[in-house]
Amino acid sequence: MARKKNGKKVFSRKINIAQLHWGFPPIIGGVETHLTIIMPEMVKRGHRVSLLTGSVEGSKLVDSYKGVKIYRTPLMDLNWLAKRGVSGLEGDVGKALSNFFDKVKPDIIHAHNMHYFSKPHTEVLEKYAGKHRIPLILTAHNVWDDLMFLDLTRNVKWNHIIAVSHFIKRELMGAGIDDRKITVIHHGIDTKIYRPNINTDKILKAYPQLKGKRVIFHPARMGLAKGCDVSIKALNLVKQRFPDVMLVLAGTKNIIDWGGTHQKDIAYMVNLVKIFNLEKNVLIDSFTLDEVAELYGVAKVCMYPSSSGEPFGLTMLESLSSAKPIIVTDSGGMPEIIQDGITGYVIPIKDFEVLASRIIQVLSDDRLRNRLGYTGRQIVEKSYSKETVTKATLHVYRNAMKRLKLLL
Repeated sequence: MARKKNGKKVFSRKINIAQLHWGFPPIIGGVETHLTIIMPEMVKRGHRVSLLTGSVEGSKLVDSYKGVKIYRTPLMDLNWLAKRGVSGLEGDVGKALSNFFDKVKPDIIHAHNMHYFSKPHTEVLEKYAGKHRIPLILTAHNVWDDLMFLDLTRNVKWNHIIAVSHFIKRELMGAGIDDRKITVIHHGIDTKIYRPNINTDKILKAYPQLKGKRVIFHPARMGLAKGCDVSIKALNLVKQRFPDVMLVLAGTKNIIDWGGTHQKDIAYMVNLVKIFNLEKNVLIDSFTLDEVAELYGVAKVCMYPSSSGEPFGLTMLESLSSAKPIIVTDSGGMPEIIQDGITGYVIPIKDFEVLASRIIQVLSDDRLRNRLGYTGRQIVEKSYSKETVTKATLHVYRNAMKRLKLLL
């Protein structure tokens, strides 16, 4: 259906959307969090949304999340598939995905990060979408330097690709994708969950060692690629100026760890803490999403010194939305969001000395800290809300459907 607005045709048809990704809570990660934000917002706008994702012990195979229908199968469990391999599962994969599509009868198929692991999965998507004339959308949350990435990004007939940053778009163009086929949509955040002046009584009761301390929060999951080792090295210097400083590291257990490096990285970080005698200045634990929001409230400054080509970094928006300044590295898409000296600071990769100096600067100056945090909150409200990212994504859907003449 269409209606007129200011003399222009506006399409108002509600869309039946099939989303696919390897993980969803209790699996925690940037893509998983993004899905918890955008899918319920689509439901609020009257669209029907279903997700096919990996099975998790203790979770129902069919469930719902804030109006979104959740379907789980081990054939989308990336941790299991990486160990087992997909050889011999092609028929099962085809049946599982086709059954999902037959149940939900989608107008749009939207896959997240399905361009880097399993060719049987993407072949089913392409075949089903082509047979039923359904637009096939990919969101590239990451890029990889391998042949599988090139094959599944270039040779699958994606109708359109969403890149989560201009950095990712450039990488896709470097792989030979036509820039006209790519739209950059930065992530959005729920500004009601991540907000200034949040009540922190529960988190301080659970972790009384944080009370009255100068808390630094590194919100990304623990790993060398996330720069947790750099954070610990910087903490060793910050402690000399502020002995009461506390660093919080999020060592979540439920992640997609198909490379099998997570526990090894955590062991290295724990030993690094011991080397510097920082046991009383570091808190490592797994936290729920509610606890994470409160940890931002407790923190005076946040940091994300990623040492890899970070595609975006949703934690940046969480920090800014909570009115807390954040220090990031000049890595990937992060400098697109953090403005040096305006909402936080951008530092060189692996430079723990510069990181320490910026932390000390922010901890030493209440006025500076408040200004950075206030500006960050304003920018998030204007440009990075969940409403903004949802509207932009639906616009991509409608354009893809119009190109296939499905809305005419």
